[in-house]
Formats: sequence, structure tokens, C-alpha cells
Amino acid sequence: MRLTKLSVLFLTFCGLSFSSLCFGLEDDNEQPIYIDSDTASYDEKNDVSIYTGNVIYTQGSLEVKSDKMTFFLKDGEITKVVAVGKPARFKQSPGKDKENIHGIGLIGEYYPSTSKLHLIKKAEVWQAGKKTASDLIIYDTKYSVLTAGDRNSSSTRVHTVFQPHSK
Repeated sequence: MRLTKLSVLFLTFCGLSFSSLCFGLEDDNEQPIYIDSDTASYDEKNDVSIYTGNVIYTQGSLEVKSDKMTFFLKDGEITKVVAVGKPARFKQSPGKDKENIHGIGLIGEYYPSTSKLHLIKKAEVWQAGKKTASDLIIYDTKYSVLTAGDRNSSSTRVHTVFQPHSK
């Protein structure tokens, strides 16, 4: 497929428009993690911790709410977090004087080593009049890259909305 100059400009605009969408506060990942839930269990043999019932995870400006949250660990370090809900919800502050970024999905998977969050099934991400919806949304909080859709599936298209600035 050949990209026209207009297509390249549009894709560049989309990338720049969502660049602020992908940042959390710089020190969020250095803050302690707080988890509140109805139940909690830890499987030492498999290094898995499971929280169920109105789970609320906070770390700095990041807040995640879900029905169930599973932490996979290796040598005491979190390697993967899976949040499941109807839907699971998150919000995070991208910085001072910026609107919060919000997202939902039936499943959320976060990989700390790569700084990538995968929102899966009925996923939506929005901030300040910009919204993207798809069955798969991945964003890299370190490099500010948002990707939506699954190239291996044509089941769900990506829907993006940009609200015009009021004059």
C-alpha cells in the first residue's frame, strides 16, 4: 500500500495528538504500590498474587480499578499485571496542568519491563477530546506510542475521534 503525502501527514498528526496521552508522571513507577481488595492470596510456589472484589490499585497518579487483579512475579519483581473487569478502568495524570488519561477494557495487561499496557476487548482510551476504541489498544508509556487494532484480525475496526478546539 502506498501512502500519499496526506496520509503521512494524517498519521503524523495522530501520533503527535496522542503523544501526551501516553505519559504518566515521571516518578509514578518509583512510588509504592497500594492495593485494596475484598480478598487477597499469594501462591509462593508459583510466585503469583491474586486480588479479587472491588480491586483498587494506586501507584503515584495511576489508579486501576478491576474485579480481579493478578500479579506475576519473578525474584520479587513484578513481571506482569493482569486486571479483569466489566470493564477494568484506569486513569493517570500525564503531568501538571494536563487532563487525566482514562482507559477501559475487559482485560488489561501491564508489562513493567517494557512499559507497555495492553487493553483487550472493548478497549477505549481517551483524553481531552481525543478517543480511540478497538478490541486491542497498546501503549508504550516510555516512548509515548499508541497502537490500536490487531493486524492479524479484521474482526473489529479502530475508531478514533478528535474534537475540534472551541474558538
